[in-house]
Amino acid sequence: QIQGMPYGNCLLFSDGPINNSTGIPFFYVTPKDNTVTDLLKNPMASLTLPEADGNFCRKNVIDPEDSRCARLTLTGQMVTVTPEEVEFAKQAMFSRHPVVRKWPRSYEWFFMKMNIEHIWLQNWYGEVSPIAVEE
Repeated sequence: QIQGMPYGNCLLFSDGPINNSTGIPFFYVTPKDNTVTDLLKNPMASLTLPEADGNFCRKNVIDPEDSRCARLTLTGQMVTVTPEEVEFAKQAMFSRHPVVRKWPRSYEWFFMKMNIEHIWLQNWYGEVSPIAVEE
């Protein structure tokens, strides 16, 4: 009933091992997930990150998902990680989310990454600033 409709989901991601962040989001996914099925048909996606560690929201005891807190939205194409990048993707994901090593192998897990095309920073309610991908 929702085929062809936008579908949101919460997925674990990592942009690299703790000592080697790259800014490129890597995901460990399964084709059994509707989100992944959709991405394999139409790879355009967005990822929104709330201000979890900023000073304003913590200082004012405001929920990081409150509209007054900053959030960063990345949009781009989700692609399957190339064989040359798989080892880095493993290190990235497993170092930050060790529990994924225990996920059932029968789910045919594989790695995807987002090729970021646009970045927007909303640093106050209603104010959005584009950020160059190179930055």
